[in-house]
Amino acid sequence: MNKRIDYAKASPEGFKAFGGVYVYLQKSGLSKQLVDLVYLRVSQINGCAYCIDMHSRDLLKSGVAADKLVLVPVWRDAGEVFNERERSALAWTETVTRVAETGVPDADYEAAAGEFSDKELADLTYAIGLMSAFNRLGISFRSIPAAASRA
Repeated sequence: MNKRIDYAKASPEGFKAFGGVYVYLQKSGLSKQLVDLVYLRVSQINGCAYCIDMHSRDLLKSGVAADKLVLVPVWRDAGEVFNERERSALAWTETVTRVAETGVPDADYEAAAGEFSDKELADLTYAIGLMSAFNRLGISFRSIPAAASRA
């Protein structure tokens, strides 16, 4: 895979605008690990190797066990590995990321709204949208994962 352009250098103001949302989310009150789990799941669904690599590394550095990390794609079948809040966030992540397929049904919204406050749910959805945008940039411009650049 050959890298195309460095979108952050090509359009620094655009990158800075996305970065502003990223910084906001770090201060939003949602736990960093929860947001990173969401970023990872969005990236898995969208198939962004660069982001999967980055967020997996971030989660490992923050203390998430490798056993848990490898079960993120199949979290529904992982029993109690994921707590209720994480399961709710991952379910919301999947329905919102696949919006063209799901239409985000009322039942999905009600389940998420039962676990998260209005602000938390809005912030969680900002995180999903932000990562979806970054995935599109990473895939379109062939950002190279750290693991591949070392190989």
